[in-house]
Amino acid sequence: MQSARVLVSFLIRAAVVGLAAAFLVVWWKPALLGKAAIPAQNASGAPPPAAGPPTVVMQSFADSVARAAPAVVNIYTARVVTERTPQSPTLNQLFGDFWPSYRQRVERSLGSGVIVDAAGTIVTNQHVIAGADSIRVQLADGRIADAAIVGQDPDTDLAILHLAMDKLPVMPVGRSDTLRVGDIVLAIGNPYGLSQTVTQGIVSATGRGQLGLATFENFIQTDAAINLGNSGGALIDAHGDLVGINTAVLNRAYGGPEGIGFAIPVNLVRGVMEQILKGGHVVRGWLGFVPQDLSDEQAAQLGIAAGGGVTVVNILVKSPAFEAGVRPGDLITGLQGEPVRNSQDLVSRVAALPPGAVVDLEGRHGREPYQLKLKVLERPTRQVQPQ
Repeated sequence: MQSARVLVSFLIRAAVVGLAAAFLVVWWKPALLGKAAIPAQNASGAPPPAAGPPTVVMQSFADSVARAAPAVVNIYTARVVTERTPQSPTLNQLFGDFWPSYRQRVERSLGSGVIVDAAGTIVTNQHVIAGADSIRVQLADGRIADAAIVGQDPDTDLAILHLAMDKLPVMPVGRSDTLRVGDIVLAIGNPYGLSQTVTQGIVSATGRGQLGLATFENFIQTDAAINLGNSGGALIDAHGDLVGINTAVLNRAYGGPEGIGFAIPVNLVRGVMEQILKGGHVVRGWLGFVPQDLSDEQAAQLGIAAGGGVTVVNILVKSPAFEAGVRPGDLITGLQGEPVRNSQDLVSRVAALPPGAVVDLEGRHGREPYQLKLKVLERPTRQVQPQ
């Protein structure tokens, strides 16, 4: 019993000594616990400020590019141009008039395109292949082949090609109607013949029109760099889905604007492509007159609100509009009971009408209002002109 009490006393004394030693060590070297036991204070005696938000790691778009880039192709075109050979003035003076001579040269250009299905359908800009005698396509994997034109639509600056080749990469197609200003986009193309190049930017605006680039305009504006050779290439979103076809950039010559490029939204591309693949061309409604927007001053003189109508500046004889009584100078205020906001709005709405439909057109001839019924015809196909 005596020995047990001695053992317990010894253990208690050992524990007290150990705790005291540990307290002294921690008080002398608090860092041994892995962090300071007491927060350090600044000169004012206040504790240091709390740590800021965690550092944001910049997102990489490498996976998105890897998903989309294989389906972006380089397009090389060539056409034979015949031109008159300049004559020496001395020969003209000595021999008078004689038969002129001509020479031919090959004019080459480059652009880009996007493979949108496994059957080899390629979407590009119409101006990339306009007037071409030969079209060569180079894939990202190095394969090269000739492509055939399926159809062209100058009114939207789109063209559809066919590539007869197996095991083709296909671009995942997204939607353009969900794009918002500020969304990140990437442009992929063949600028200046540098093969595949990727530039990054944001959506600066949507629904851009009245730029004089095409008859039907509804462009995505972006600050992603679009250079010579990018035309017809892909505009993709951050996930790698196709949202547009790059088509134009504002002229930067003589100190012009930078970072203003335009792409055709993929929803419009899809509709044009389906019609071309089905019938070789795009079917649109047509009434036969050319509208023009009114300035604020003109609208005030006519007694209407700004954006309340358009004026007729030209009309084709024997067209539905002419036969119904529409004349140059008339004010057009409504179509199918809905007000007309501007000329682009009217042209787009008429184009969406099926040929053969009968529509109501509201307007004024001078101060006299009228409401006419017109039969919609198919819009004449615009002639494809070499660029």
